[in-house]
Amino acid sequence: MQKSEPDKINVIASFASFTTTRQKRRITPHRFLTRQGHTHVVAQIRRTYTERVGDTRHVHFVVQTREGRFFDIVYDSKEMAWYMVLEIEDDLLSG
Repeated sequence: MQKSEPDKINVIASFASFTTTRQKRRITPHRFLTRQGHTHVVAQIRRTYTERVGDTRHVHFVVQTREGRFFDIVYDSKEMAWYMVLEIEDDLLSG
């Protein structure tokens, strides 16, 4: 794990009122930009889960980028903000 504290990121995502065969999730991240200026294009969403934190809901996405890197990014529904929780090492997902 290379990152342990959540850092705000900018995310291009689609929000759907209902799901379709083309958009299976209500929230779908497509790419994100870090404060350091790195852009990551989401190739695949490997896992999603929600957690309640106080009076808000966090929606986590474990995404794989086009470069083959894995990140846990989270949408905070109260703040309407995105955070990168951590970068996940590839061997942690396969084991």
